[in-house]
Amino acid sequence: MRWLALASVIAVTALVEQSSARPRARDLGIAPGTLTPGPLNAITDVAGVRVGQTTIVEGDTVHTGVTAILPHAGNLFQEKVAGAVFVGNAFGKLAGSTQVQELGTIETPIVLTNTLSVGTAVEAVVRWTIAQPGNENVRSVNALVGETNDGTLNDIRGLHVTRDHVMAAIANAKAGAVDEGAVGAGAGTIAFGWKGGVGTSSRTVRQGSDTWTVGVLVQSNYGGRLVIDGVPVWKELTPSSANADKPRATAEPLPAEGGSHVDQADGSCMIVVATDAPLDARNLQRLAARAVFALARTGSTYSNGSGDFAIAFSTHPSQRVTSAAGPQPRTVLPTDGVSALFEAVLDATEEAVDNSLLKATDVTAAGRTIRALPIDALKALLKRYGRGAP
Repeated sequence: MRWLALASVIAVTALVEQSSARPRARDLGIAPGTLTPGPLNAITDVAGVRVGQTTIVEGDTVHTGVTAILPHAGNLFQEKVAGAVFVGNAFGKLAGSTQVQELGTIETPIVLTNTLSVGTAVEAVVRWTIAQPGNENVRSVNALVGETNDGTLNDIRGLHVTRDHVMAAIANAKAGAVDEGAVGAGAGTIAFGWKGGVGTSSRTVRQGSDTWTVGVLVQSNYGGRLVIDGVPVWKELTPSSANADKPRATAEPLPAEGGSHVDQADGSCMIVVATDAPLDARNLQRLAARAVFALARTGSTYSNGSGDFAIAFSTHPSQRVTSAAGPQPRTVLPTDGVSALFEAVLDATEEAVDNSLLKATDVTAAGRTIRALPIDALKALLKRYGRGAP
């Protein structure tokens, strides 16, 4: 078992090193929209938000993991944040969503993992929550856990995600830069036939004397016809594992609709949206909806089998819900003030998806290799369309 654990650590370290050598979208001149990103261009640009990840790589068959997003550093159960969920297509499992929709609050870390590990993650989140100081009398916890199915690159039926893996992701959550690509909940995901993964981005919005930040994190595992910066990548580059760097004219053709090739449109995408703007649950749901809408910019065809979900929350202190039973003062951004935030989440979601693809690395499992987007070929394609860095 020690050798297995050591091999896993070595494999994960190699993935991170390979990912660090690959560019983010802005390194290639891809910068959706006109708004400015935060300093990190990540969901952690929203003050207080922390992200933790556990990547599980074992042998040739296990590529999976956990990504945890914590809205603030305090007791999440005692200081619930305003939250909402938007469902683009409900072919998926988002545990805890019904209570979020009913009460408009989020009271636990948000955890992303693979489809068959949702139950394990729920148990872990519940155990973590009731163990927090101040929660000794808590008897009901609404764990919020989402998923995508990584069964092509991962032995998903082996149920390799454990309670300890989930606990570790939560415990290791931190501010600062977020690892992207084939890490955490994105270790085994596939998007548009290419290696997908975790991606993040942010935007700042100036309104009068206030500056608000919107941050997005995605777990990309969906498909359609890939578009990057308006360029129809799907027409020129195919995700054939044998010749992914060749133009469409000489590469393997795309499968017919309903084919079994890995670039079919089925899959899922989980999106987490954070903002420090004082939005109530109603406008957070509208914000979440725009995140799902943004997938169209990337070429999503929103297929029957694609579970498309967005979770949004506000970290603004006045929107937090405590155990107080009496009236509480609130600062709320009016509906006429949210359009710029909608624009911000559209741009940040698009760029987060781009980053999830660009930072991903080749992954081989059970004899099948899913290639990462070929950077040189993509740069040449962008240049041909007058896009990207000069």
